[in-house]
Amino acid sequence: MHKLKYILLFLCCTFFSVKAGVKHPLHVSTTEVSFNAKDKTLEISCRIFSDDFESILAKLYKQKTDLNNASMKNAMDELVKKYLTTHLQIKANGKASVMNYIGFEIDHEATNIYLEIGKIQSLKSVEVNDTILYDMFDDQMSIVHVVRGAVRKSTKILYPEKSFTANF
Repeated sequence: MHKLKYILLFLCCTFFSVKAGVKHPLHVSTTEVSFNAKDKTLEISCRIFSDDFESILAKLYKQKTDLNNASMKNAMDELVKKYLTTHLQIKANGKASVMNYIGFEIDHEATNIYLEIGKIQSLKSVEVNDTILYDMFDDQMSIVHVVRGAVRKSTKILYPEKSFTANF
């Protein structure tokens, strides 16, 4: 009888540990667009899990990716810039804006990417069109923050949705 209890306990533990291991990982990126009134610019930062980001860069551009490798920094800058300018578009005050790529850095398990849009005299609205990692995951979530002064407007965009407009 004790042997049967141990077997049942073992089977239950095995079932629950396997079930717990099947959990689907969270696919999320964060984009923040901040108006710098002094410099008349929009400062953009994106935060993406590095392993997911490296995977999509390798898949799309068919080359080795290693965001941590200093000797590959220039090549990675080109891929990151190409990807972000294709998968993130911003309209300021209803007009499409050209983003200038500043660079990226690794922060633990995430990659932070920095971009900027110049010559924004005042800010009445920002439309963010974000498809980061949509070509990899159909459960991707994008958290978007738009900041002007003390006012912060935020949302989450769930695949297949892709845009958010903040009006001030």
